[in-house]
Amino acid sequence: MSEPGESFSTMVHVNVASPAGAYTVGNPSFFRYIVRLAEFDMPLSGDDREALNVLAAIPHALDPDEEVSHLSGRGWRIVPPQGDLDWAVLEATPARLRSAFERARTILWMRAAQFHVSAAEITSIEDELEAVNGVILRAEAAGVSVSVSYVA
Repeated sequence: MSEPGESFSTMVHVNVASPAGAYTVGNPSFFRYIVRLAEFDMPLSGDDREALNVLAAIPHALDPDEEVSHLSGRGWRIVPPQGDLDWAVLEATPARLRSAFERARTILWMRAAQFHVSAAEITSIEDELEAVNGVILRAEAAGVSVSVSYVA
């Protein structure tokens, strides 16, 4: 079984933003074990698979893909770049994004030993999830959506 995100650079920055605030995650473990958790071959319920698919749909900010405009799901969509100085983002309702991150957290906790995740990695992932959740909660309070992309 390969590690999620192993084909990506160890320097990945996940940008979570809304008009109510922003946060950039620079932790490779967060990218590998939360954003790319769907890449693990594991049995999942339909709701868990749907949540992980939301996170797996987060686009690379600088890698234009002509088909991104066709990706969407319950409470989220991919917004394609609007110009040469723009990039694709996953736009989601705060509740949908929070739910996706919470399900990923739960799955990771249940399978941490199987995935060989260290205690230090779990601690750093938890810290990052708390910071991201702060952005999501501020967006929810303001009644605005949240945009997510990453850069490697």
